Amino acid sequence: MLPNAPYADLREFIARVETLGALRRVKGADPHLELGAITEVAAGRADCPALLFEDLKGAPKGYRVLTNTTTTPQRAALALGLDPALSPLDALKAWKARRGTLKLEEPRTVKEAMWLENSARGADVDLGRFPAPHWHKGDGGPFIGSGSLVVMRDPDTGWVNASIYRMQVHGKDRITIQFDHQGRHGALIARKWWERGKPCPVAVVNGPDPSLFIAGFEYLPEGASEYSFAGAIKGEPIDVMPGPLTGLPVPARAEIILEGHMHPNETLPEGPFGEFTGYYASEKRPSPAMRVEAIHWRNDPILLGSPPMKPPRFHFGLPFRAASMWSQLENDGVTDVVGAWQHVAQLMTVIAIKQRYAGHAKRAGLIAAAQSYMARVIVTVDDDVDPSNLSDVMWAITTRAEPSEQVDIVRGAWSSALDPRIAPEARAKGQTSHSKMIIDACIPFGMLDSYPKTSAISLDEAKAIEAKWGRVLDK
Repeated sequence: MLPNAPYADLREFIARVETLGALRRVKGADPHLELGAITEVAAGRADCPALLFEDLKGAPKGYRVLTNTTTTPQRAALALGLDPALSPLDALKAWKARRGTLKLEEPRTVKEAMWLENSARGADVDLGRFPAPHWHKGDGGPFIGSGSLVVMRDPDTGWVNASIYRMQVHGKDRITIQFDHQGRHGALIARKWWERGKPCPVAVVNGPDPSLFIAGFEYLPEGASEYSFAGAIKGEPIDVMPGPLTGLPVPARAEIILEGHMHPNETLPEGPFGEFTGYYASEKRPSPAMRVEAIHWRNDPILLGSPPMKPPRFHFGLPFRAASMWSQLENDGVTDVVGAWQHVAQLMTVIAIKQRYAGHAKRAGLIAAAQSYMARVIVTVDDDVDPSNLSDVMWAITTRAEPSEQVDIVRGAWSSALDPRIAPEARAKGQTSHSKMIIDACIPFGMLDSYPKTSAISLDEAKAIEAKWGRVLDK
């Protein structure tokens, strides 16, 4: 039994967030830059509320945009069906345990869909009716897709892929879909259609519920279903209905559906777009164009927006990849890992262990470095340090790590074209590697018994105090 009954759709999730006191309604904002700026400022606040933008400038009455949906550990836990009262590290530990035992739920086909309340086809298609935000001042235009699913079907196997890709608006019936690189599943599927000389059918799901949003970001293997993974998160099947134009299955309770095709060799100049590193990684460049031939939407539709922002702001309040890394460490034989976390939008990895032997911390750090996409800094800490608390981690670094003895540099490691530090000449050659610094911020193993005792209460003692006195402290 899940701690929380499954939410039916995005609207029900919003209602639960509001019940927690974590939703703010913002009226009268301008989708051009102002909405994105408000989102970024709110994401930098300690309480980091979810934002529901209403009465948007230039938008039809009732049309809305939701941002900062799962940016806190509390709301990320709620989206995963976990207890939102759990501490961040306990929530990640609970997700790690659930992640390994999830039972996939095949989507359920239904005959009715909420998004059929309104439809337009052909000459009546006009993307301008929706308040697609221009998120950052340096962006190439409005992006209707920053938290939207792109649904495609493999023409060979029938496998349906539903991943998150960004989508820029180019007029009333054109959008571009940016696949990041040619190895992404969407790019591979599109190429199969084009090699047959056929346009690739596409359905775009705007306003998916958070389980679908999370599944769309997961690195699932080829042939795996995001719908089945989302169903596993919720503990029940996702209801889908074939799109009237493409026949592609789309969630029946989604907010806005775009249907159409990507034709061979049809591109439009896409970007630039602010990335999760807090920088622009590339200039305007050609991306596959989608002809939007039909749109369907619910009454008073909600566009789910999840723009990348300057770290530490990030899409998710729980670092899912840290949970996967935690499992990987255990699978590789590293015992007594008590926690894992990623800071600065996954650009810094922290592993907490209970030291059992000399070299234990170094072993954990090296394996974590190999698994840390784009992260330049990997830190190992003792089990009395909360890896989710950056102040706690910095305390360990500054009081336990001797730089001349406990810092290692690994060169030529895994990075990305999104890395702003890669030199232009290396980027032009496709050389996207960088070095990684591994900081062993654990007490030296030979000094465990003689190291000065900490004056702080233990993590378990702190939890007990929080449970007894937290309500008083929160007033």
